[in-house]
Amino acid sequence: MQKSTVFHEDVFYEHFRPFRHPAARFDIWGGHGLETFGDDLQLAFNYDENHVWTVVDGDVGTDQWIIPGFHRVNRICFLLTEVAHFDAPIEFRIERGPPSLTPIGLARRITTLKRILSESKAKD
Repeated sequence: MQKSTVFHEDVFYEHFRPFRHPAARFDIWGGHGLETFGDDLQLAFNYDENHVWTVVDGDVGTDQWIIPGFHRVNRICFLLTEVAHFDAPIEFRIERGPPSLTPIGLARRITTLKRILSESKAKD
């Protein structure tokens, strides 16, 4: 199994651009999330898998993670994005209370992310 590269959540929102599906039934995760049951679950399950993400609880501490794909274990909600992830070995850490990345730090991490996505897309 390939080791994942961890990014700050700012990189996720800036690059992948999550959105609220028009048929979403609940207002969770800042309006972007889909619930893990009912009609919302079916929306996530039936959506293009390269645009589905799962927000999960971490194993230790209070951190949460945004990971590519549809996962059932420790899930909090699902997110849909405008930009595909191509099942890249990436994850986004959501820490409690950290500062956001600086503009230059965000730009550098997005450059790294684009390289990883390019490699994953080429494998598809």
